[in-house]
Amino acid sequence: MSDTVLVVGASRGIGLELARQYAAAGSVVHATTRTPDAPGALGSIEGTVHLHRLDVRDAEHLAGLRARLEGVALDVLIHNAGVYSGSQAELTAVNTEAPLRLADSLEGNVAAAGGALAVMSSGMGARRGRRTSALGSYARSKAELNDGLRLRAARWADMGITAIVVNPGWVRTDMGGSGAPLDVATSVTGIRRLIDGLTPDMGGRFWSWDGTEHPW
Repeated sequence: MSDTVLVVGASRGIGLELARQYAAAGSVVHATTRTPDAPGALGSIEGTVHLHRLDVRDAEHLAGLRARLEGVALDVLIHNAGVYSGSQAELTAVNTEAPLRLADSLEGNVAAAGGALAVMSSGMGARRGRRTSALGSYARSKAELNDGLRLRAARWADMGITAIVVNPGWVRTDMGGSGAPLDVATSVTGIRRLIDGLTPDMGGRFWSWDGTEHPW
């Protein structure tokens, strides 16, 4: 069990299930949503769950979150928020820049616990020899997210943080669609098992929900 967990983007899908499972396991959960006054299913999770308003593109929201978490050691930080469609600029802002900005902002909280930092990416973001121009807008935003984490991983390791990229699989969510082969609970159970079992040598690498290493 992880003692204190921050889930960014917890209002639905994978993020909601992460918050639910961690809270059920006894963790103190900090969960972000753009609408904490109308949290929906997130508001009915049993356990110790603190809700925080956060639009990941809003600098004032991020500053507010950092202030509220001052002095809080985070055993796990999971950045799950993302979008699938929009212009390249929008996708880059939400899927690439926002997760890295938040991770940079809260790295001290994770370092204080010697904790884990996981960003949700996608198998679609694996370059695997493809030209960047052939990736497509969503996939390119995730590939650039992967690149950003790899650039920071050694510094974070020196701070005692184990930082990884996670491919959650093709999951039946609003984003993944009803035809996806993997249910949310199975994916999240695997992600939690992966994070709970992290060792320092696993940092700076790309992992799938089932614990297997994913090619970059």
